[in-house]
Amino acid sequence: MVLSSLMAETLIFEAGTLTNALAAPATEMPDVILLDIHMPGLNGVEGIALLKRRWPKAKILMLSAQDDAAVKQLALLRGASDFISKTSSSDKIVSAIHCVLHGQHATPLTHSQEENTAANLPQHLTPRQCEVLELVCLGLSNKLIARQLAVSENTVRNHVQGILAFLQVSSRSEAAFAARNRGLVG
Repeated sequence: MVLSSLMAETLIFEAGTLTNALAAPATEMPDVILLDIHMPGLNGVEGIALLKRRWPKAKILMLSAQDDAAVKQLALLRGASDFISKTSSSDKIVSAIHCVLHGQHATPLTHSQEENTAANLPQHLTPRQCEVLELVCLGLSNKLIARQLAVSENTVRNHVQGILAFLQVSSRSEAAFAARNRGLVG
């Protein structure tokens, strides 16, 4: 509602989950995606890669109630254009959207954050692994995941192995538990 009132000329598409956002018609080409970190299902940070694959030219502005520097760095590493707190004023959020549209940062990184970002690139899941993880957390078997994603069971098995290694666990149930604890899925 705030964006609609302050940016009346802007067409706004709203989605409650990343899955819903990715199901938007192919004709929809967003300029900016305002992405909440905490969403049902796959979280915003892990979903950045999926959104960038779908809309490579779209700028992603992360929105979070947390103002954690580590979360901010991770979002920027994953491809977010900028990060803003939900506690910011509506004018500041609109200003951040305009900055991102023009290729600027509303909240520039400090020099030490830039060094940490470049030096500590964390391992992350691929977009397909994110999709597989979400389906693993729903309890689907490799066979059902393969059918849903139109890939082979062997491909799913490989993705699951990559997910287990990333989460440093040894079973699918541990992976689901770890993913929920880390906020990777809802």
